[in-house]
Parts: sequence; C-alpha cells; structure tokens
Amino acid sequence: MKIETYAKNTWCPGCGNFGIISAFKKAIENEDLEKLTIVTGIGCHGKMFDYLNLSGFYALHGRPIATAVGIKFGNPELKVVVFAGDGDTYNEGISHLIHAANSNIDIKVFVHNNQVFALTVGQPTSTSEKGFIGKLKPLGKVGYPLNPIFLALASGATFVARAFAYDISHLTFIMEEALNHKGFAFVDILQPCISFHDPSQFIRKHSYKLEEENHDFTNFKAAIEKALEWNYNYNPNSKIPLGIFYKVEKETIQDLIPHSKQVWHKIQRNVKLEEIIKEFY
Repeated sequence: MKIETYAKNTWCPGCGNFGIISAFKKAIENEDLEKLTIVTGIGCHGKMFDYLNLSGFYALHGRPIATAVGIKFGNPELKVVVFAGDGDTYNEGISHLIHAANSNIDIKVFVHNNQVFALTVGQPTSTSEKGFIGKLKPLGKVGYPLNPIFLALASGATFVARAFAYDISHLTFIMEEALNHKGFAFVDILQPCISFHDPSQFIRKHSYKLEEENHDFTNFKAAIEKALEWNYNYNPNSKIPLGIFYKVEKETIQDLIPHSKQVWHKIQRNVKLEEIIKEFY
C-alpha cells in the first residue's frame, strides 16, 4: 500500500511537520494499515490527513480527540491515531484531552506543539511562553504557559512523552512505543514554526534524553518531577527533557465496559425505518 497521496505539499520549507510525518511513516512500517485510522484537527498539522493515504477523519477545531473516541468505540479493532495542534488540544479541546486520558481509552494522541496559532499567522496559544509577542499580544503575553506534560500525568494518561520534530530517529522511537502501548498514549511534540515561532536552536541546545539518564518511567513521582523541570518558557537555565516520562499498563475503559468491545458496524440489524418515522408523527 502506497502511503503517499497525490496532494501537493504546502508546508513552509523547513517546517517541523516534515519531521513528524517522516517519523510517523517509519513508525508504521510494521503496522496493519487497513486497521490504522487517523484523525486530524484544524491547523497546519491537519494536512497530515491530506498527505497520508490512510483512512481517517478531518475533525472540527478542538474536536479531534472526541472524534477519535467515537471511532474507537464504533470499531475497537482499529488503532486510532490523533494528530492535533497545541491550539486544538490545549485551548479549544482541553476538556477532551483530560477526560480521554482519565478514561484511559486506547487511542494515540500526537500533538504538534509550536506554541502558536500558526495557520492564522501568529496568535498565542495556552503553551506560548510568557512575553510572547504576537498579533493579539503586541506587548507580550502576560500569563504563564500551560505545562501539557504535567496536565497529561495529572489527568491519568498511562503513556506520556515529549519529542522534538527535528530529531526524527528519536521521534520515530517515541511514536513506535506509543503505537504499541495499550491505553491512552500522549506525545507532546515540540514543533517550531519557522514563520511565527522558532525556538529550534534553543531546544537543540537545552534538551536532553530521559533514557540517557536512566529515568524510571514506571515511577509516577519521578515523572512528575521531570515534567516540572521545564515550564515551556525559554529561560537561559532551562533543561528540556525529551523521551518517555511515564508508561504503565492499566485497565482501559474498554476493559471496564465489556459491551464497548462490540464491533458495532458488524451487527446485522433489521431496521424498519417506516415504523420508526411514524413514532415522530
């Protein structure tokens, strides 16, 4: 099956999204593509839907996780992957992230986090750093950025990781681990926007790999400590951990609700539409 589509790629040259799509293609080389479904939100990241020859759904802004949950319940045999932006996930869609993580539904969420609404040319999101100057904040953002790693851990996600879009080999490893995880897998991908928010050199200089420090990703307390090590501001003394913060096997919502394992689309129904319509007249 050819994974590329006929669609012309319109991402800016050098965009971090190229790294994300390259890593994902490598990560799914051994997957059954007939049972792999993607959901995207609205934003530059959403073009993943156009460039990948996979079944999927273009969701409303802020609703890709909710849509993925519906798909997973509709057909539990599918492996459902969400691609969403930081605006999609941490602004409009933040409640869906929290509740999906809390229920440990078996979907995978890859967030393209460039800390800016890039498609609409530069407005700040909830993860934009303090002092960020954009079209809506000409004097600089006053509040502090949201820490999505800490949020995911606090919400009950059973797989929590952070990656860097320009480190394709490491990102591929993280994606493979997320795809193989049973339960809610969350990956915050630092994906600098070269047009409106580009801290790529800072991230290269200040980041390190958790696996190189023998981080125990089964230890929740240690995961919290590492999550709080960087607050998404760009201070000179910043240390940015990349890798798997937390990974543990727990019951998914499908395990707890037996009938949710039913493959509903395979059930034969004898629906008498005319009689149903009469009930409303």
